Amino acid sequence: MSTHINAAKLGDIAETILLPGDPLRAKFIAENYLESPKLYNEIRGMLGYTGTYKGVPVSVQGTGMGMPSMGIYSWELITEYKVQNLIRIGTAGSFHEDIKIKDLVVGVAASTDSNYIHAFNVPGTYAPCASYKLLSKVRDASEKLNIPFKAGNIVSCDVFYEFGDWWKKWADMGILAVEMEAAALYMNAAYNRVNALAMMTISDHFVTGERSTSEERQQSFTDMMELALEMAVDL
Repeated sequence: MSTHINAAKLGDIAETILLPGDPLRAKFIAENYLESPKLYNEIRGMLGYTGTYKGVPVSVQGTGMGMPSMGIYSWELITEYKVQNLIRIGTAGSFHEDIKIKDLVVGVAASTDSNYIHAFNVPGTYAPCASYKLLSKVRDASEKLNIPFKAGNIVSCDVFYEFGDWWKKWADMGILAVEMEAAALYMNAAYNRVNALAMMTISDHFVTGERSTSEERQQSFTDMMELALEMAVDL
């Protein structure tokens, strides 16, 4: 079995998967952390691998940028490939001085300006949130590895290049950071009764103007990678 965007057969993908937006981050994780990684997908350049970490089967696959792309990949991973635990490992922009470049942020909930929820025909406002099972696992892994993180509400936005000080209104509501995928992931997971969690490394800062390089985004955010992999061992 394969789909129009994924060459994997049923059984090629583990029940727990790490989901970086950047497929080259998926390649970096597979080559540096997984034992005997096997490439199962390269359609559209969206690389996917399965291997083991500390003896536990784990997959890692790029999802691209934005909620439409995350929505398609995560939906198929859940419904076609029976993935049960989906951990986004991405990047985000900080809205607060005390959340600095390279800090980790975990999205307990994901506010959004997207209309992605319309597909589910919900008669009201829906609040996408992470699975408690994965929240408890990331806390345990954080304590074990001594890798701290900030947790709270993030916002998933459809537009990357927005104008003016739009972000300050989100910051006033306690939103920690902005990214572009988590809300869609959380909605797909909730609808299909599986587990999802989004953790992001701060790569851009709206207060200070700092930005990480493309190479740093692909290869140097290893705390996030190791935290996610340690979670996978315990699922």
